[in-house]
Amino acid sequence: MSEDRQLGGDEVARPQHVGEEDAGARQAVLQADRTGDAEGRVVPDPDAGRWHDALRRVTQGSWAVSVGAVVLAVLAGSVLIAVTDEAVQEASGYFFSRPSDTLAAVGSAVGSAYAALFRGAVWNFQADDLAGAIRPLMNSLNFATPLIGAGLGVALAFRAGLFNIGGRGQMLVAAAAAGWVGFGMELPVVLHLLVAMAAGIAAGAVWAGIAGLLKAATGAHEVITTIMLNYIAFYLVSWMLATPGLLQAPGSSNPKTPPMQDTAVLPDLFGPRYNVHWGLVFALVAVAFVWWLLNRSRLGFTFRAVGENPAAARVAGIDVPRTTVSVMLVAGGLLGLAGATQVLGTVTTGFSSDIDAGIGFDAITVALLGRSSPIGVLFAAILFGAFKAGGSVMQASENVPIEIVVVVQSLIVLFIAAPPLVRAVFRLPQPGERPARKPRSRSKQKEVAA
Repeated sequence: MSEDRQLGGDEVARPQHVGEEDAGARQAVLQADRTGDAEGRVVPDPDAGRWHDALRRVTQGSWAVSVGAVVLAVLAGSVLIAVTDEAVQEASGYFFSRPSDTLAAVGSAVGSAYAALFRGAVWNFQADDLAGAIRPLMNSLNFATPLIGAGLGVALAFRAGLFNIGGRGQMLVAAAAAGWVGFGMELPVVLHLLVAMAAGIAAGAVWAGIAGLLKAATGAHEVITTIMLNYIAFYLVSWMLATPGLLQAPGSSNPKTPPMQDTAVLPDLFGPRYNVHWGLVFALVAVAFVWWLLNRSRLGFTFRAVGENPAAARVAGIDVPRTTVSVMLVAGGLLGLAGATQVLGTVTTGFSSDIDAGIGFDAITVALLGRSSPIGVLFAAILFGAFKAGGSVMQASENVPIEIVVVVQSLIVLFIAAPPLVRAVFRLPQPGERPARKPRSRSKQKEVAA
């Protein structure tokens, strides 16, 4: 087979070293969303196909959807900025007599707010030197660093047809493991950092692997198990932070760890003037790894095959339960990387139970906006890092509520997810999809044959 085929409607790059023994598996997976009838023939399953296609469009749809969602969310944010601005409210009181005043006030409010957002996230054109001008960009990269790893963990699960909603719990246990090694062990400089990072990655992988094992062994849905594991991780880490001899700082009654040892701290990437540390390099390596895994490895091929249709993948000879556990292990390891960089690079003076800072849930938005692609996740994480860095400047300089940034992020998810899901709920055909025909009954088939 010289050309790449399509897997469930999306083009899938064939791994370079996948041999001909996988050709049968590939053909079987192409029969996605189908079941056998009473006589063993393959017929479409409308319900399974409808929901499967809707979820695939939400998590792996067109890039134009992501761009459009961002544009619409920014426009909606502009309306909120205008509505909450005092000058606009005052000018709207005499709109019909002098509408130009209202329009000018709206333009001034929206323009100054987004200018402040840009100034706080990308480039400070009011700075006196180059170092001060690029500081906002460095802050955005600092916020984006844990989002990259966390977003990759969620996106990888999406590509395998799983919903990893347990980012918070996986980051918390990873932070606890990496932090314990960071402040509690005496090791040489480079070795100490590597062991702490490995401990965090392993802890996140194990915590996510529990959900994968439960799904593989009992069929328990990963959304429920990962959410429940979030609560278990939170209260477990909270207990450890309040217990002397575990994570609590010696001689302190506060639920907080001691500072990380200098040998376990991620060094600054661009010097002490900026907050960016070597965790960004680890995150970029993770992007390259996930891209290679999904597009150039046999394991990644099985991940995508199971994600397209588990039943067809099982027929093709793929061990679906084992693949499910493997996916969750790798996804949890990526979220563990995010948790480790938080305690070893961002919050090195000691952390508490809020160390995840909502990143585990923001990662879902990042993965959706990035269309479950490693490169897309990278740019989506940088965009959300810019929102976080610029939102505080926008609030401080223009008195714009920072919650508007949260609303914009939420609207991005809404605009991405709503159309396919609404079509699935009301049994409407997706764009480019023909209405499914109902299979003929056996009596009808005999009549046609006669």
